[in-house]
Amino acid sequence: MAQAKGSTLIATMDFVRVEKGPAVLSAVMDRIAPDDRTTIETISPTAEIPLDLLLTLWRAVDDEIRDSDPDWVERAGGHSIEFTGVRLYSGILRKASPVEFLTQRVSLFRLYYHPGDMELIEEHDGYAVTRLVGFDQADPLFCRRQTGGLRRALREAGGEEPETSHVRCVNEGDAFCEWELRWR
Repeated sequence: MAQAKGSTLIATMDFVRVEKGPAVLSAVMDRIAPDDRTTIETISPTAEIPLDLLLTLWRAVDDEIRDSDPDWVERAGGHSIEFTGVRLYSGILRKASPVEFLTQRVSLFRLYYHPGDMELIEEHDGYAVTRLVGFDQADPLFCRRQTGGLRRALREAGGEEPETSHVRCVNEGDAFCEWELRWR
């Protein structure tokens, strides 16, 4: 079963609170069953949680704000890197170049999720392709959040004008999820 760190829940709630306000966060939380809500609201950043609980929160946020803010989940992925990632993992994120970030031995993905990993498939001159392997519970919201998180991680790693595209997706019948990354 896929797992995530509690920090992913905390960063999502912080994103909603900062971007939409406490009233919207309260409306989101009202959409969640009481037991799950209690777990989400009291989770520690390092706690291991089932990915399904994280998806419960993301779906509640999506139901509440997607009509007025269809790109929220990509921005929430970037916010997670900025809010939690930089504070906890600045040595992993802040590198001389995106290539150094993408080729390091420590996987940022594995610090937030398991099983699985994000592998570098191709890299050259401001371009890379990463592939999600061994993580079989991908969801469209998960994939979109990764897109935004990767974009922010490239910026933190010194990439200028980073762009990320989710070019293959298991949710669309592909054998795996892949992202193309570009930067200057």
